[in-house]
Amino acid sequence: MKTFVLKSMGCKANQYEGAVISQSLIDNGFVSTDDTAMADYFILNSCTVTQKTDNKAFYILRNVKHTNPNIKTVLTGCIAQVEKENLLNNEFIDFVIGNDEKLNIAQFLNSETKFAVGNIMVQEHFNDTLLFDTTKTRACVKIQDGCDNRCSYCVIPFARGKSRSAYKDFILNQINELYSHSFKEIILTGIHIGQWGKDIGETFFDLLKFLEENSPVERIRFGSLNPLEIDDEILDFLSSSKKFCPHFHLSLQSACNDTLRRMNRFYTVEHYLEQIEHINSKFNLPFIGSDIIAGFAGETDEDFAITVENLRKSALSQIHTFPYSIRKGTQAEKMSGHVSEEIKEYRANVIKQISNIKFKTFLRKNINTIHSVLIEKHMDKHTGVLKGVSENYLKVIIKNNADSSLLNTVQNVKITELSKEKDMLYGEIVK
Repeated sequence: MKTFVLKSMGCKANQYEGAVISQSLIDNGFVSTDDTAMADYFILNSCTVTQKTDNKAFYILRNVKHTNPNIKTVLTGCIAQVEKENLLNNEFIDFVIGNDEKLNIAQFLNSETKFAVGNIMVQEHFNDTLLFDTTKTRACVKIQDGCDNRCSYCVIPFARGKSRSAYKDFILNQINELYSHSFKEIILTGIHIGQWGKDIGETFFDLLKFLEENSPVERIRFGSLNPLEIDDEILDFLSSSKKFCPHFHLSLQSACNDTLRRMNRFYTVEHYLEQIEHINSKFNLPFIGSDIIAGFAGETDEDFAITVENLRKSALSQIHTFPYSIRKGTQAEKMSGHVSEEIKEYRANVIKQISNIKFKTFLRKNINTIHSVLIEKHMDKHTGVLKGVSENYLKVIIKNNADSSLLNTVQNVKITELSKEKDMLYGEIVK
């Protein structure tokens, strides 16, 4: 029997697809292993959102070949889709498989085909692939693929194609199957989930209402949304929902209007700062995360100062930031005013400091409050006690409680303290 090691990089959609690849291979007689030195294949499901992730991918493949010169390396995912035939010149890569083809990867490994990357831009329909991974506590359901936006910095539309939606019945059937395997929480994921329904005559709000009425699971989350995709109607609905968690991730990218215009992001800072305040007013301690790109092309010191000021005064809970990376073929590649790597790193570090302060402040606000916590399927490996995630996306250790009968259950937990060593909350179950 052929053995394989699989590693997935990047977003939740890619992690989901990596699990689909693994299950597909197992169903076709392959055996999963963690031992690269003895495996027949190493499959890297790659991400190409930054140059750093590209470099990391090539480093991983080179290191694998050094560890096991006889292993067959397979590069799939977004790098494979964007770079295509160019990758065949790399001595550390044996197979190049595209983003659509990777979901049926076994057929290529069992053939003489070394290159399989189609034109993803002509793909019209969502690839209905099912996954039932019962090892995790929360399950992802991929509802959408691709993106129709053309943000000036982003190569992902060329790696993923146009926006394509899964039908509501397919989504519900998968949720029902996961519920039958005792899942209590579902995460709706995709490349740009706010565009769900655009190609099939529906809206993301239509899907939310449908799942609220028909889904059997106790809790539902969804991934990142553009600020323009959360309006008052959706917020009013979510604030009265019995299933959807008060957890939001807004894809902001900058807190300066001039920078947003250069990015082709069609909203203003004033709009989304007001929106963040609105979310906070409608929910009890909602978690509101964001993405910010540091050092985008043309970002001046004044632009960055505006971003810093706006982020500091915002009611965000946490900020994920990374230095801007030039991506080949994007509009931003040809823009003037690119800043040095040192300045990008400095600006990213400033934003990380702001995020750390905001996150600690948000954690402290939760002390002495009671939250609905989904207890993980496994005990905390460091303490041997129960751990879980609250409805507002906070990790909680249940102190002095190792009751295995509570694994994979939803419990009311009073948050009692914040760890001094790391950003970890402790709590006790409220009977």
